Amino acid sequence: MRTNIVIDDKLMAEVMAMGDFKTKKDAVEEGLRLLKRQKAYAALLAARGTLFWDDSDEAWARAREVDMPLKARVQEPAAGYAAVPAAEAKPSQATRARAKPGKRSKAT
Repeated sequence: MRTNIVIDDKLMAEVMAMGDFKTKKDAVEEGLRLLKRQKAYAALLAARGTLFWDDSDEAWARAREVDMPLKARVQEPAAGYAAVPAAEAKPSQATRARAKPGKRSKAT
């Protein structure tokens, strides 16, 4: 946003020299970022001593129960078919054709 402001020339020169800023805009923007950061830190310091953090496994389990009741949990659907282990499965026709001894393909 473009804006015109009146800034003390001596103060600006000191800040520019101390911060190694290339432009006045850089110096002003850094000052604004600093003010924003200070306000955030002040809010964190105001909360000091009022927060309790329990990082135990039991606390996380309780938090999960509160955040996600049993009814809201997603359940995996049951498979509508019976899975057959590979050892018991019947070989496919392609596998049987390759397994016949003495049969050569036309390519060889």
